[in-house]
Amino acid sequence: MEIEGKKEQPKLNKYALGCAIVASLISIIFGYDTGVMSGASIFIKEDLKLNDTQIEILAGILNVCALVGSLLSGKTSDMIGRRYTIVVASLIFFVGAILMGYSPNFAILMTGRCIAGLGVGFALMIAPVYSAEISSSSHRGALTSLPELCITLGILIGYISNYAFAKLPLKLGWRMMLGVAAIPSIGLAFGILKLPESPRWLVLQGRLKDAKEVLFVVCDSKEEAQSRFIDIKVAAGLSENCDEDVVIPSQKAATGAGVWKELLIRPTPTVRRIFIAACGIHFFQHLTGIEAVILYSPRIFKKAGVVGKQKLLLATIGVGITKAIFILTATCYLDRFGRRKLLLISVGGVITSLSILGFCLTMVDHSKKELLWALSLSIISTYIYVAFFSIGLGPITWVYTSEIFPLRLRAQGACIGVAINRGMNAAISMSFISIYKAITIGGAFFMFAGFSTLAGLFFFFFLPETKGKALEEIEMLFTKGSDVQPRTEVVTV
Repeated sequence: MEIEGKKEQPKLNKYALGCAIVASLISIIFGYDTGVMSGASIFIKEDLKLNDTQIEILAGILNVCALVGSLLSGKTSDMIGRRYTIVVASLIFFVGAILMGYSPNFAILMTGRCIAGLGVGFALMIAPVYSAEISSSSHRGALTSLPELCITLGILIGYISNYAFAKLPLKLGWRMMLGVAAIPSIGLAFGILKLPESPRWLVLQGRLKDAKEVLFVVCDSKEEAQSRFIDIKVAAGLSENCDEDVVIPSQKAATGAGVWKELLIRPTPTVRRIFIAACGIHFFQHLTGIEAVILYSPRIFKKAGVVGKQKLLLATIGVGITKAIFILTATCYLDRFGRRKLLLISVGGVITSLSILGFCLTMVDHSKKELLWALSLSIISTYIYVAFFSIGLGPITWVYTSEIFPLRLRAQGACIGVAINRGMNAAISMSFISIYKAITIGGAFFMFAGFSTLAGLFFFFFLPETKGKALEEIEMLFTKGSDVQPRTEVVTV
Protein backbone atom coordinates (compact mmCIF):
# COMPACT_ATOMS: atom_id res chain seq x y z
CA MET A 1 0.00 0.00 0.00
CA GLU A 2 1.26 3.49 -0.84
CA ILE A 3 0.73 6.42 1.43
CA GLU A 4 1.10 9.92 0.01
CA GLY A 5 2.05 12.88 2.15
CA LYS A 6 3.54 10.81 4.95
CA LYS A 7 6.22 12.88 6.68
CA GLU A 8 8.31 9.95 7.82
CA GLN A 9 11.91 10.24 6.59
CA PRO A 10 12.70 7.71 3.83
CA LYS A 11 15.47 5.24 4.64
CA LEU A 12 18.98 6.02 3.43
CA ASN A 13 19.99 3.81 0.51
CA LYS A 14 23.10 1.92 1.66
CA TYR A 15 24.55 1.55 -1.83
CA ALA A 16 24.27 5.30 -2.47
CA LEU A 17 25.90 5.89 0.93
CA GLY A 18 28.76 3.55 0.02
CA CYS A 19 29.31 5.32 -3.31
CA ALA A 20 29.38 8.74 -1.61
CA ILE A 21 31.81 7.50 1.06
CA VAL A 22 34.29 6.07 -1.46
CA ALA A 23 34.10 9.17 -3.67
CA SER A 24 34.64 11.39 -0.64
CA LEU A 25 37.85 9.59 0.37
CA ILE A 26 39.71 11.80 -2.11
CA SER A 27 38.96 14.65 0.29
CA ILE A 28 40.84 12.91 3.12
CA ILE A 29 44.03 13.24 1.07
CA PHE A 30 43.39 16.95 0.51
CA GLY A 31 42.62 17.47 4.20
CA TYR A 32 45.80 15.63 5.13
CA ASP A 33 47.91 17.84 2.85
CA THR A 34 46.37 20.91 4.48
CA GLY A 35 46.59 19.81 8.11
CA VAL A 36 50.03 18.21 7.97
CA MET A 37 51.65 21.46 6.78
CA SER A 38 50.57 23.14 10.03
CA GLY A 39 53.15 21.17 12.03
CA ALA A 40 55.52 20.18 9.22
CA SER A 41 56.29 23.84 8.50
CA ILE A 42 57.93 24.14 11.94
CA PHE A 43 60.46 21.44 11.00
CA ILE A 44 60.80 22.48 7.33
CA LYS A 45 61.69 26.01 8.42
CA GLU A 46 64.41 24.67 10.71
CA ASP A 47 65.81 22.10 8.26
CA LEU A 48 65.78 24.18 5.04
CA LYS A 49 66.50 27.50 6.82
CA LEU A 50 63.40 29.24 5.44
CA ASN A 51 62.03 32.65 6.43
CA ASP A 52 58.41 33.56 7.27
CA THR A 53 57.67 34.75 3.73
CA GLN A 54 58.76 31.40 2.27
CA ILE A 55 56.64 29.56 4.84
CA GLU A 56 53.61 31.71 3.88
CA ILE A 57 54.16 30.92 0.20
CA LEU A 58 54.63 27.21 0.92
CA ALA A 59 51.40 27.10 2.92
CA GLY A 60 49.35 29.10 0.43
CA ILE A 61 50.67 27.83 -2.91
CA LEU A 62 48.54 24.69 -2.52
CA ASN A 63 45.43 26.84 -2.93
CA VAL A 64 46.80 29.01 -5.74
CA CYS A 65 47.36 25.86 -7.78
CA ALA A 66 44.02 24.46 -6.60
CA LEU A 67 42.40 27.48 -8.25
CA VAL A 68 43.90 26.36 -11.58
CA GLY A 69 42.90 22.75 -10.94
CA SER A 70 39.33 23.71 -10.13
CA LEU A 71 38.96 25.64 -13.40
CA LEU A 72 40.17 22.57 -15.32
CA SER A 73 38.01 20.14 -13.35
CA GLY A 74 34.59 21.27 -14.59
CA LYS A 75 35.36 20.73 -18.27
CA THR A 76 37.22 17.51 -17.47
CA SER A 77 34.31 16.01 -15.53
CA ASP A 78 31.88 16.91 -18.32
CA MET A 79 34.12 15.19 -20.87
CA ILE A 80 35.36 12.04 -19.10
CA GLY A 81 32.78 11.71 -16.33
CA ARG A 82 32.67 12.27 -12.58
CA ARG A 83 34.24 8.92 -11.71
CA TYR A 84 37.34 9.20 -13.92
CA THR A 85 37.86 12.77 -12.74
CA ILE A 86 38.30 11.38 -9.21
CA VAL A 87 40.89 8.94 -10.63
CA VAL A 88 42.76 11.88 -12.22
CA ALA A 89 42.74 13.75 -8.88
CA SER A 90 44.12 10.67 -7.07
CA LEU A 91 47.01 10.28 -9.52
CA ILE A 92 47.88 13.98 -9.24
CA PHE A 93 47.96 13.68 -5.43
CA PHE A 94 50.23 10.63 -5.77
CA VAL A 95 52.82 12.49 -7.84
CA GLY A 96 52.70 15.53 -5.54
CA ALA A 97 53.16 13.43 -2.39
CA ILE A 98 56.14 11.55 -3.86
CA LEU A 99 57.89 14.81 -4.76
CA MET A 100 57.21 16.40 -1.35
CA GLY A 101 58.44 13.31 0.46
CA TYR A 102 61.63 13.31 -1.58
CA SER A 103 62.33 17.09 -1.71
CA PRO A 104 66.03 17.75 -1.08
CA ASN A 105 65.45 21.51 -1.36
CA PHE A 106 62.82 24.24 -1.32
CA ALA A 107 62.33 24.28 -5.12
CA ILE A 108 61.34 20.60 -5.36
CA LEU A 109 59.20 20.89 -2.24
CA MET A 110 57.33 23.78 -3.88
CA THR A 111 56.95 21.78 -7.10
CA GLY A 112 55.38 18.88 -5.24
CA ARG A 113 53.12 21.24 -3.31
CA CYS A 114 51.99 22.88 -6.58
CA ILE A 115 51.18 19.50 -8.18
CA ALA A 116 49.22 18.45 -5.09
CA GLY A 117 47.37 21.77 -5.36
CA LEU A 118 46.10 20.84 -8.82
CA GLY A 119 44.69 17.65 -7.28
CA VAL A 120 43.01 19.72 -4.57
CA GLY A 121 41.16 21.74 -7.20
CA PHE A 122 39.84 18.58 -8.85
CA ALA A 123 38.91 16.93 -5.55
CA LEU A 124 37.04 19.90 -4.09
CA MET A 125 34.77 20.17 -7.13
CA ILE A 126 34.15 16.55 -8.02
CA ALA A 127 33.48 14.83 -4.67
CA PRO A 128 30.44 16.98 -3.68
CA VAL A 129 29.06 17.00 -7.24
CA TYR A 130 29.25 13.21 -7.55
CA SER A 131 27.70 12.73 -4.10
CA ALA A 132 24.88 15.17 -4.88
CA GLU A 133 24.10 13.51 -8.22
CA ILE A 134 24.05 9.98 -6.80
CA SER A 135 21.80 10.77 -3.80
CA SER A 136 18.08 11.39 -3.31
CA SER A 137 16.72 14.75 -2.12
CA SER A 138 15.84 13.41 1.34
CA HIS A 139 19.46 12.54 2.20
CA ARG A 140 21.41 14.73 -0.22
CA GLY A 141 22.60 17.10 2.50
CA ALA A 142 24.17 14.30 4.53
CA LEU A 143 25.83 12.57 1.58
CA THR A 144 27.07 15.80 0.00
CA SER A 145 28.60 16.92 3.29
CA LEU A 146 30.68 13.72 3.49
CA PRO A 147 33.58 15.29 1.50
CA GLU A 148 33.83 18.05 4.12
CA LEU A 149 33.78 15.42 6.87
CA CYS A 150 36.58 13.58 5.07
CA ILE A 151 38.58 16.82 4.70
CA THR A 152 38.26 17.25 8.46
CA LEU A 153 39.36 13.67 9.13
CA GLY A 154 42.30 14.25 6.80
CA ILE A 155 43.27 17.41 8.71
CA LEU A 156 43.05 15.52 12.01
CA ILE A 157 45.19 12.67 10.63
CA GLY A 158 47.67 15.30 9.44
CA TYR A 159 47.89 16.78 12.94
CA ILE A 160 48.37 13.31 14.46
CA SER A 161 51.02 12.58 11.81
CA ASN A 162 52.84 15.76 12.88
CA TYR A 163 52.91 14.55 16.46
CA ALA A 164 53.94 10.98 15.57
CA PHE A 165 56.70 11.78 13.05
CA ALA A 166 58.05 14.71 15.09
CA LYS A 167 60.03 12.15 17.09
CA LEU A 168 62.05 11.10 14.01
CA PRO A 169 65.31 12.81 13.03
CA LEU A 170 64.73 16.31 11.63
CA LYS A 171 65.63 15.51 8.00
CA LEU A 172 63.38 12.43 7.92
CA GLY A 173 60.41 13.49 10.06
CA TRP A 174 58.80 16.19 7.92
CA ARG A 175 59.47 14.25 4.70
CA MET A 176 57.58 11.28 6.13
CA MET A 177 54.74 13.61 7.17
CA LEU A 178 54.33 14.80 3.56
CA GLY A 179 55.22 11.64 1.65
CA VAL A 180 52.89 9.07 3.24
CA ALA A 181 49.90 10.62 1.40
CA ALA A 182 51.06 8.75 -1.72
CA ILE A 183 49.86 5.41 -0.31
CA PRO A 184 46.10 6.14 -0.09
CA SER A 185 46.24 8.14 -3.35
CA ILE A 186 47.22 5.19 -5.51
CA GLY A 187 44.82 2.87 -3.66
CA LEU A 188 41.87 5.18 -4.27
CA ALA A 189 42.71 5.52 -7.98
CA PHE A 190 41.99 1.80 -8.38
CA GLY A 191 39.13 1.58 -5.88
CA ILE A 192 37.07 4.35 -7.47
CA LEU A 193 36.68 2.30 -10.67
CA LYS A 194 34.31 -0.02 -8.79
CA LEU A 195 31.74 2.80 -8.44
CA PRO A 196 28.93 3.50 -10.91
CA GLU A 197 29.00 6.70 -12.94
CA SER A 198 26.71 9.60 -12.05
CA PRO A 199 23.26 8.96 -13.60
CA ARG A 200 22.93 12.65 -14.44
CA TRP A 201 26.20 12.65 -16.38
CA LEU A 202 25.13 9.47 -18.18
CA VAL A 203 21.91 11.17 -19.30
CA LEU A 204 23.92 14.11 -20.66
CA GLN A 205 25.91 11.58 -22.68
CA GLY A 206 22.70 10.06 -24.07
CA ARG A 207 23.36 6.81 -22.18
CA LEU A 208 19.82 6.61 -20.85
CA LYS A 209 19.74 2.86 -20.27
CA ASP A 210 22.94 2.99 -18.20
CA ALA A 211 21.58 5.93 -16.20
CA LYS A 212 18.37 4.07 -15.40
CA GLU A 213 20.31 1.00 -14.26
CA VAL A 214 22.32 3.14 -11.83
CA LEU A 215 19.17 4.80 -10.49
CA PHE A 216 17.63 1.40 -9.76
CA VAL A 217 20.50 0.54 -7.40
CA VAL A 218 20.84 3.95 -5.68
CA CYS A 219 17.09 4.42 -5.12
CA ASP A 220 14.90 2.60 -2.60
CA SER A 221 12.12 1.71 -5.04
CA LYS A 222 11.35 1.44 -8.75
CA GLU A 223 8.90 4.34 -8.35
CA GLU A 224 11.57 6.64 -6.96
CA ALA A 225 14.04 5.59 -9.67
CA GLN A 226 11.50 6.23 -12.42
CA SER A 227 10.55 9.62 -10.97
CA ARG A 228 14.18 10.73 -10.70
CA PHE A 229 14.89 9.41 -14.20
CA ILE A 230 12.11 11.53 -15.69
CA ASP A 231 13.24 14.63 -13.78
CA ILE A 232 16.83 14.21 -15.01
CA LYS A 233 15.75 13.74 -18.64
CA VAL A 234 13.63 16.90 -18.50
CA ALA A 235 16.49 18.84 -16.88
CA ALA A 236 18.81 17.65 -19.66
CA GLY A 237 16.37 18.97 -22.28
CA LEU A 238 15.02 15.57 -23.33
CA SER A 239 11.44 14.37 -23.58
CA GLU A 240 10.28 12.54 -20.46
CA ASN A 241 8.92 9.78 -22.74
CA CYS A 242 12.25 9.35 -24.51
CA ASP A 243 13.14 5.65 -25.01
CA GLU A 244 15.94 4.68 -22.62
CA ASP A 245 17.33 2.15 -25.12
CA VAL A 246 18.18 4.94 -27.56
CA VAL A 247 21.58 6.58 -27.27
CA ILE A 248 21.07 10.24 -28.17
CA PRO A 249 24.10 12.07 -29.54
CA SER A 250 24.34 15.46 -27.85
CA GLN A 251 27.84 16.81 -28.37
CA LYS A 252 27.10 20.23 -26.87
CA ALA A 253 25.56 18.82 -23.70
CA ALA A 254 28.06 15.98 -23.43
CA THR A 255 31.15 18.22 -23.45
CA GLY A 256 29.70 21.24 -21.65
CA ALA A 257 29.94 23.48 -24.72
CA GLY A 258 28.24 26.86 -24.31
CA VAL A 259 28.21 26.68 -20.51
CA TRP A 260 30.62 29.58 -19.96
CA LYS A 261 28.52 31.81 -22.19
CA GLU A 262 25.36 30.91 -20.28
CA LEU A 263 27.08 31.42 -16.91
CA LEU A 264 29.12 34.55 -17.52
CA ILE A 265 28.17 36.38 -20.72
CA ARG A 266 24.42 36.05 -21.18
CA PRO A 267 22.98 34.51 -18.00
CA THR A 268 19.26 34.53 -17.35
CA PRO A 269 18.11 36.40 -14.20
CA THR A 270 17.70 33.03 -12.45
CA VAL A 271 21.17 31.81 -13.41
CA ARG A 272 22.63 35.18 -12.36
CA ARG A 273 21.09 34.83 -8.87
CA ILE A 274 22.40 31.26 -8.59
CA PHE A 275 25.85 32.39 -9.69
CA ILE A 276 25.92 35.26 -7.17
CA ALA A 277 24.83 32.90 -4.36
CA ALA A 278 27.50 30.31 -5.25
CA CYS A 279 30.30 32.86 -5.60
CA GLY A 280 29.23 34.69 -2.44
CA ILE A 281 29.15 31.69 -0.13
CA HIS A 282 32.62 30.59 -1.30
CA PHE A 283 33.99 34.14 -1.07
CA PHE A 284 32.83 34.63 2.51
CA GLN A 285 33.71 31.15 3.81
CA HIS A 286 37.43 31.90 4.09
CA LEU A 287 36.99 35.55 5.08
CA THR A 288 35.90 34.16 8.44
CA GLY A 289 39.54 33.15 9.03
CA ILE A 290 39.31 29.35 9.09
CA GLU A 291 42.52 28.89 7.11
CA ALA A 292 44.43 31.05 9.58
CA VAL A 293 43.33 28.72 12.39
CA ILE A 294 43.90 25.45 10.49
CA LEU A 295 47.34 26.32 9.10
CA TYR A 296 48.70 28.52 11.85
CA SER A 297 47.11 27.19 15.05
CA PRO A 298 50.56 26.38 16.55
CA ARG A 299 51.49 30.05 16.11
CA ILE A 300 48.18 31.19 17.62
CA PHE A 301 48.66 28.98 20.67
CA LYS A 302 52.28 30.09 20.97
CA LYS A 303 51.16 33.73 20.95
CA ALA A 304 48.60 32.86 23.64
CA GLY A 305 51.37 31.45 25.85
CA VAL A 306 51.72 27.72 25.05
CA VAL A 307 55.41 26.72 24.94
CA GLY A 308 57.20 23.64 23.58
CA LYS A 309 56.72 21.91 20.20
CA GLN A 310 55.00 18.84 21.64
CA LYS A 311 52.48 20.94 23.61
CA LEU A 312 51.77 23.09 20.56
CA LEU A 313 51.15 20.02 18.39
CA LEU A 314 48.90 18.45 21.04
CA ALA A 315 46.84 21.65 21.30
CA THR A 316 46.55 21.62 17.51
CA ILE A 317 45.25 18.03 17.56
CA GLY A 318 42.40 19.38 19.72
CA VAL A 319 41.44 21.67 16.81
CA GLY A 320 41.23 18.65 14.50
CA ILE A 321 39.18 16.59 16.96
CA THR A 322 36.74 19.46 17.53
CA LYS A 323 36.32 19.99 13.79
CA ALA A 324 35.70 16.27 13.18
CA ILE A 325 33.08 15.96 15.94
CA PHE A 326 31.04 18.95 14.78
CA ILE A 327 31.30 18.18 11.07
CA LEU A 328 29.90 14.73 11.90
CA THR A 329 27.12 16.41 13.89
CA ALA A 330 26.30 18.65 10.92
CA THR A 331 26.25 15.63 8.58
CA CYS A 332 23.65 13.93 10.79
CA TYR A 333 21.36 16.97 11.14
CA LEU A 334 21.79 18.86 7.88
CA ASP A 335 18.73 17.31 6.24
CA ARG A 336 16.65 17.77 9.40
CA PHE A 337 17.34 21.43 10.22
CA GLY A 338 18.12 22.71 6.72
CA ARG A 339 21.01 24.60 5.18
CA ARG A 340 19.92 28.17 5.88
CA LYS A 341 19.19 27.75 9.60
CA LEU A 342 22.47 25.98 10.36
CA LEU A 343 24.38 28.52 8.28
CA LEU A 344 23.00 31.48 10.23
CA ILE A 345 23.58 29.76 13.60
CA SER A 346 27.12 28.97 12.46
CA VAL A 347 28.01 32.51 11.47
CA GLY A 348 26.58 33.90 14.74
CA GLY A 349 28.82 31.60 16.78
CA VAL A 350 31.82 32.40 14.57
CA ILE A 351 31.42 36.17 15.13
CA THR A 352 31.19 35.73 18.91
CA SER A 353 34.14 33.34 19.27
CA LEU A 354 36.39 35.37 16.97
CA SER A 355 35.67 38.50 19.02
CA ILE A 356 36.57 36.69 22.26
CA LEU A 357 39.74 35.24 20.69
CA GLY A 358 40.77 38.68 19.40
CA PHE A 359 40.22 40.20 22.85
CA CYS A 360 42.23 37.48 24.66
CA LEU A 361 45.16 37.64 22.26
CA THR A 362 45.19 41.44 22.52
CA MET A 363 45.33 41.22 26.31
CA VAL A 364 48.22 38.73 26.16
CA ASP A 365 50.02 40.93 23.64
CA HIS A 366 49.85 43.98 25.92
CA SER A 367 50.64 42.19 29.17
CA LYS A 368 54.17 41.86 30.54
CA LYS A 369 53.29 38.80 32.60
CA GLU A 370 51.62 35.47 31.84
CA LEU A 371 47.80 35.64 31.82
CA LEU A 372 46.56 32.13 32.54
CA TRP A 373 42.89 33.11 32.06
CA ALA A 374 43.64 34.65 28.65
CA LEU A 375 45.66 31.58 27.61
CA SER A 376 42.83 29.22 28.63
CA LEU A 377 40.13 31.36 27.04
CA SER A 378 42.15 31.70 23.81
CA ILE A 379 42.31 27.91 23.43
CA ILE A 380 38.64 27.46 24.37
CA SER A 381 37.44 30.22 22.01
CA THR A 382 39.53 28.72 19.19
CA TYR A 383 37.84 25.35 19.72
CA ILE A 384 34.40 27.03 19.92
CA TYR A 385 35.13 28.92 16.70
CA VAL A 386 36.08 25.69 14.94
CA ALA A 387 32.92 24.00 16.31
CA PHE A 388 30.57 26.70 15.01
CA PHE A 389 32.34 26.89 11.66
CA SER A 390 32.06 23.12 11.31
CA ILE A 391 28.31 22.85 11.89
CA GLY A 392 27.49 25.29 9.11
CA LEU A 393 30.01 27.25 7.07
CA GLY A 394 32.30 24.24 6.58
CA PRO A 395 29.98 21.60 5.08
CA ILE A 396 27.12 23.77 3.80
CA THR A 397 29.32 25.76 1.41
CA TRP A 398 30.02 22.58 -0.55
CA VAL A 399 26.54 21.11 -0.19
CA TYR A 400 24.84 24.31 -1.33
CA THR A 401 26.92 24.96 -4.44
CA SER A 402 26.65 21.34 -5.58
CA GLU A 403 22.84 21.64 -5.37
CA ILE A 404 21.84 24.99 -6.81
CA PHE A 405 23.18 24.93 -10.38
CA PRO A 406 21.00 23.42 -13.12
CA LEU A 407 22.25 20.08 -14.47
CA ARG A 408 23.73 21.55 -17.66
CA LEU A 409 25.75 24.11 -15.65
CA ARG A 410 26.53 22.13 -12.50
CA ALA A 411 30.09 20.91 -13.06
CA GLN A 412 31.49 24.13 -14.47
CA GLY A 413 29.42 26.33 -12.16
CA ALA A 414 30.74 24.39 -9.17
CA CYS A 415 34.30 24.68 -10.46
CA ILE A 416 34.01 28.50 -10.52
CA GLY A 417 32.87 28.38 -6.89
CA VAL A 418 35.86 26.19 -6.01
CA ALA A 419 38.21 28.58 -7.85
CA ILE A 420 36.91 31.51 -5.76
CA ASN A 421 37.16 29.40 -2.61
CA ARG A 422 40.77 28.47 -3.31
CA GLY A 423 41.64 32.05 -4.29
CA MET A 424 40.33 33.36 -0.95
CA ASN A 425 42.00 30.48 0.87
CA ALA A 426 45.33 31.33 -0.77
CA ALA A 427 44.92 35.02 0.01
CA ILE A 428 44.39 34.32 3.74
CA SER A 429 46.99 31.56 4.11
CA MET A 430 49.70 33.53 2.26
CA SER A 431 49.07 36.81 4.07
CA PHE A 432 48.06 35.91 7.65
CA ILE A 433 51.56 36.22 9.14
CA SER A 434 52.06 39.57 7.42
CA ILE A 435 48.61 40.77 8.55
CA TYR A 436 49.09 39.93 12.22
CA LYS A 437 52.55 41.50 12.20
CA ALA A 438 50.97 44.68 10.82
CA ILE A 439 47.84 44.94 13.01
CA THR A 440 48.67 42.45 15.85
CA ILE A 441 47.30 38.93 16.05
CA GLY A 442 44.33 40.09 18.14
CA GLY A 443 43.55 42.74 15.54
CA ALA A 444 43.63 40.10 12.80
CA PHE A 445 40.88 38.11 14.54
CA PHE A 446 38.79 41.24 15.14
CA MET A 447 39.10 41.81 11.38
CA PHE A 448 37.83 38.28 10.69
CA ALA A 449 34.89 38.90 13.07
CA GLY A 450 33.95 41.97 11.00
CA PHE A 451 34.12 40.01 7.76
CA SER A 452 31.95 37.29 9.35
CA THR A 453 29.28 39.89 10.11
CA LEU A 454 29.18 40.83 6.41
CA ALA A 455 28.95 37.12 5.58
CA GLY A 456 25.92 36.71 7.84
CA LEU A 457 24.13 39.57 6.08
CA PHE A 458 24.85 38.03 2.66
CA PHE A 459 23.59 34.61 3.74
CA PHE A 460 20.41 36.09 5.21
CA PHE A 461 19.43 38.04 2.09
CA PHE A 462 20.72 35.91 -0.79
CA LEU A 463 20.53 32.22 0.17
CA PRO A 464 17.10 30.50 0.11
CA GLU A 465 16.53 27.14 1.82
CA THR A 466 17.11 24.08 -0.42
CA LYS A 467 16.26 21.33 2.08
CA GLY A 468 13.92 18.67 0.72
CA LYS A 469 13.96 19.92 -2.88
CA ALA A 470 14.93 17.68 -5.79
CA LEU A 471 17.98 18.92 -7.69
CA GLU A 472 15.77 19.55 -10.70
CA GLU A 473 13.45 21.79 -8.60
CA ILE A 474 16.06 24.00 -6.92
CA GLU A 475 16.53 26.29 -9.93
CA MET A 476 13.01 27.61 -9.33
CA LEU A 477 13.98 28.87 -5.84
CA PHE A 478 16.03 31.56 -7.55
CA THR A 479 13.22 32.57 -9.90
CA LYS A 480 11.29 35.60 -8.69
CA GLY A 481 7.70 34.87 -7.74
CA SER A 482 8.17 31.10 -7.54
CA ASP A 483 6.86 29.10 -4.59
CA VAL A 484 8.42 25.65 -4.85
CA GLN A 485 7.25 23.15 -2.25
CA PRO A 486 9.16 20.01 -1.28
CA ARG A 487 8.01 17.07 -3.35
CA THR A 488 5.69 14.62 -1.65
CA GLU A 489 7.55 11.46 -0.78
CA VAL A 490 5.87 8.20 -1.66
CA VAL A 491 6.46 5.63 1.06
CA THR A 492 5.84 1.98 0.41
CA VAL A 493 4.38 0.16 3.40
